[in-house]
Amino acid sequence: MKLPRLSPRQTPYVLLLPFVALFVVFGLFPLAFSLFLAFQTWEPTSGLGAMSFVGADNFLFALQDEWFWKSLKNTGWLALVSGVPQHLVALPLAAFIHASFKRLRNGVVGAYFMPYITSTVAIAILFSSLFSTDYGLINVGLQLIRELPLLGALVPAQPVDWLNDPDYIKPAIATLVFWRYVGFNVVLYLAAMQTIPRDLYEAARMDGAGRLQQFFYITLPSLKPMIYFGVTLSVVGGLQLFEEAFILTQGRGGSDQAGMTTAVYLYRMAFDFNDFGAASAMSWLLFIVVGLLTWLTNRAFRPSKA
Repeated sequence: MKLPRLSPRQTPYVLLLPFVALFVVFGLFPLAFSLFLAFQTWEPTSGLGAMSFVGADNFLFALQDEWFWKSLKNTGWLALVSGVPQHLVALPLAAFIHASFKRLRNGVVGAYFMPYITSTVAIAILFSSLFSTDYGLINVGLQLIRELPLLGALVPAQPVDWLNDPDYIKPAIATLVFWRYVGFNVVLYLAAMQTIPRDLYEAARMDGAGRLQQFFYITLPSLKPMIYFGVTLSVVGGLQLFEEAFILTQGRGGSDQAGMTTAVYLYRMAFDFNDFGAASAMSWLLFIVVGLLTWLTNRAFRPSKA
């Protein structure tokens, strides 16, 4: 059977059809269905016929829910504490790798990038072992510091229960997030540094500028678009933290819900409490928060008018 010949005007649409079909089924439909659910009350075990329109009640419930606000505070804390150090470390580290490594650069970059492409579940399980109260390497290291004459007073006198003490759950999660994503930002900044013309550095050296001056007056201004891109990814990703907090707290948010992010709370609201309507409403409120902070980030990096 001979297939019909496509005209040049029809060919692009036919080639785009598989992507459009997948996007509609797995992207657009779930998005529209979640918006529809945000105005319904529904327990999925009762079937689609059990849906009941409740208007804005789900949004009002979310805005009055203490756990939802606490999850937002936890998420904001984690995004700030894990996100800001990522860029403060990644920028100078990328500059150091760019200036100091030539032949071994790809290997060094690959080592830093490895945590990002490693399974989140595997990393979280590894960190669960590291943060173990009795046998974790972090508490073992604190024990060694505790025995030093001057530094011993700076660490807790007893082993830290990282994953059960409300005061330490968020620092443990932030440490994992920082360790996983700092290498990704290093790769971003290193790629941008390689596009900066070398003539600028040669001219600066001829004028007597040192490495520190070159970094602040050439490298940093040239990296502003990439910094904006990296910070935006950190803001969006930080507000959607799920796997790290879910696994380290065993899906329950930890003691006093200190490690419960908004994404974890949405999951619990839907699959533990069977309230998909409230979970959908909370997801759209989170979307508004993400959009607002992304807009503020854009405003912060917008070129100032002369």
